[in-house]
Amino acid sequence: MKRILILTAGFGEGHNSAARGIRAGLARVAPKVEVELRDLFPETFGAFNEIVRRAYMALINHWPKSWGYVYNWLDRKKDFDQRFQRFHGLKKNLGRLLDRFQPDVVVSTFPPYPYLLDQILGSERRCKNIAVVTDSITVNAIWYRSPADYFFVANEQSAAVVRNGGVPPEKIKVFGFPVSPRFADFGKNRQSPVKVVPRVLYVINAGTRRAPQLVRKLVELDIQLTVTVGRDEKLHRAIEKAAGNRKIDIFGWTEEMPRLLCENYLLIGKAGGATVQETIAAGCPMVINHVVSGQEEGNARLIVETNSGAIALSNDEAVAQVQRAFASDAKQWHQWSANIGKLSRPRASLDIAEFLLSL
Repeated sequence: MKRILILTAGFGEGHNSAARGIRAGLARVAPKVEVELRDLFPETFGAFNEIVRRAYMALINHWPKSWGYVYNWLDRKKDFDQRFQRFHGLKKNLGRLLDRFQPDVVVSTFPPYPYLLDQILGSERRCKNIAVVTDSITVNAIWYRSPADYFFVANEQSAAVVRNGGVPPEKIKVFGFPVSPRFADFGKNRQSPVKVVPRVLYVINAGTRRAPQLVRKLVELDIQLTVTVGRDEKLHRAIEKAAGNRKIDIFGWTEEMPRLLCENYLLIGKAGGATVQETIAAGCPMVINHVVSGQEEGNARLIVETNSGAIALSNDEAVAQVQRAFASDAKQWHQWSANIGKLSRPRASLDIAEFLLSL
């Protein structure tokens, strides 16, 4: 029986989302295959990893331009393999896991792992080494300079970047982002927003300080608003207060994002790798209100350059884009919807699972 090891890390939701999507795809395609999903960073570094992770999340959420300098610095590096030689504890834990689980395929959604796997196994590599690139267009060199056997990318635009970085075309596989296979379960045939009150989903995972003000502005529009606040109870109360006596739906942490995205007509949110790819899978145009410099710029470019939505970095701009989308018989929304539909690959995790089983 084939064994597949999936490696991830909690530095940004895109990595975890991709890992979970692949695991879910494998569970559907081949439920008897042995699959293990692990994040070795907290296991190796303990409390220190959580400090670094929280610092990283604070940086990208509150000072996104600062992270852009770090991202660009990393992109210029050419000695990744040498730098990862220093990760002795991480390599030790990965080596133990490989010895115990004996995987046929190792799938990495976080860039250091393919380097570490190659360093551990060397010429005696007994398993396939797969890198799943979780960002679009602005793909950091840390991804494509790795010794992976295959590189899974979300779209042709990202494939071109990886190919231009020196990766042979036969190693690049364009499957789409491995979103939950539940996205393939929902229909995308939305009624024209001219005939119904359009539903708008506001996903708050950055810019929380200005979120209540945006909600106060959005409830004044002729839309049906849904807001997700994650596990932030303080934010939940602030959004309830901002809505006043207007009826809106508020969700905390939820597993219903596939359904919500497929039911709504427009998403307002940050340009995270998972968020952008999930809205594409759902065929739901997007108004991007937060962009982390470097790694998320390509995700935002993908939406804008394909005319599948817009960037609106202030609350007033976001409201204006929502109004524009549904004005003049929703002319702009129909254009965005048709274009994002061309990008949509809701079966990506299932296609990836079938490929992994073929190796």
